[in-house]
Amino acid sequence: MKNWLIFISVFTFSLSLVIAVLVLWKAEAPFHSIEEQAEQLALDAKALAIVSESYTYNGKNSYVTVFGVDEYGDQKAVFVPTNLEEDSIQEVFLKDGITEKEALSVLKNEGNVQKVLHMKLGYEEPGAVWEVTYLNNEDKLNYVYILFEDGDWWKRIKNL
Repeated sequence: MKNWLIFISVFTFSLSLVIAVLVLWKAEAPFHSIEEQAEQLALDAKALAIVSESYTYNGKNSYVTVFGVDEYGDQKAVFVPTNLEEDSIQEVFLKDGITEKEALSVLKNEGNVQKVLHMKLGYEEPGAVWEVTYLNNEDKLNYVYILFEDGDWWKRIKNL
């Protein structure tokens, strides 16, 4: 009887683990697919020669931010819309704006930052922006948008 209980427990745990992994893998598949397509479009449009990283950015419009190097060796960020329209691609040279660390220091100068959850470079109405999601000292969720061009504040959504 004891062996049956051990077998059932191990089987149930293993089955739960396999199901959880499969669900997470299937949930991530659409993001991975659109990121691969956006990377290929950035290469085909000659916006980049080498791709180093990409992720999905959801703002007013959804973009895939693709980082890489162009044919002249300059580092760029290319913003490919998720509808994959080549004529809607936007791009910025990384040397022409503030870095992720500089955006983080702009945020931390405000104080009241307990933990940064994530930072993403995305594209909005004024151009490229750093979206920073963080928890303040009261454990409230905050979103701030810092302009890539000069490090000024664009938008703040606080205490959610």
